[in-house]
Amino acid sequence: MSSPFSQALLRWLLRCCALVPCIAVFFLLAFLLYKGLPQLGVPLFFDNVSPLDALLGRRPVWDGLWPACAGTLYLVALTMALALFPGVGCGLYLAEFAPPRQAARIRLAMDVLAGTPSIVMGLFGFTLILFLRHSFAPEANTSLLLAACCLALLILPVLVTATCEALEAVPGSLRLTGTALGFTRRQLARRLLLPAAAPGIWGGIILAMGRAAEDTAVIMLTGVVANAGLPAGLGDKFEALPFSIFYTAAQYQDNDELLRGFGAALVLLLLSSFLLFCARRMEVRFRRRWQGVS
Repeated sequence: MSSPFSQALLRWLLRCCALVPCIAVFFLLAFLLYKGLPQLGVPLFFDNVSPLDALLGRRPVWDGLWPACAGTLYLVALTMALALFPGVGCGLYLAEFAPPRQAARIRLAMDVLAGTPSIVMGLFGFTLILFLRHSFAPEANTSLLLAACCLALLILPVLVTATCEALEAVPGSLRLTGTALGFTRRQLARRLLLPAAAPGIWGGIILAMGRAAEDTAVIMLTGVVANAGLPAGLGDKFEALPFSIFYTAAQYQDNDELLRGFGAALVLLLLSSFLLFCARRMEVRFRRRWQGVS
């Protein structure tokens, strides 16, 4: 048996290990707030352009974050439009309809896709454009649509896993109730299981949105550029917040421009934190409803 001293030492070491990530997050937030909080304001987003003119597209914004924010919103919306139905549908099939062997193959494919680095996904999109140029689409080019397609593949495992886990967490008594009422498997999934698992699925959707909004490596190779302005269409270049931060950190000319980069980093962090908070609330709501866990 271990001595009381060794047990106390182990508890102390474990507490120190638990404090390390907390301290790291605290200093990161404190640093970004110290550098970026004074920059928050209308000029950070619109520079010297009237916000109404910028929002309506009457005047371009060259030194503000509004084009990058708009590009990020367009990118996330298009990505979710492409990935939402396949992701939730695959998770539903995996949890309720797939035979064991087929389910194992699908899970393996999702694990491989989830382990794919984002830079590899960006190279895949860039290589696809090169293939199209040398085959039957010589005018093909990197664009908002290509970036959204690559990001949709990147977040697909998040949606599949969240949907599958939410459905598997639904109590078995609900399935027995639906079967006793004479529901078919399709009716059971549509009328009982999906509504019951909706909070968990929504939590996964919000996490996927955050993943799409903060990725840089994919969009660097598939269509994002600096000073592109507001997206004009699916086939055009665009700006995004993650790339704006990267570009500012690499190309800033003076201290004011660097501080604007810190402001952009704080905006992206606040956006990601808000999405994470919403996903967490959805998860807590789901657990309280079906598992009695706070």
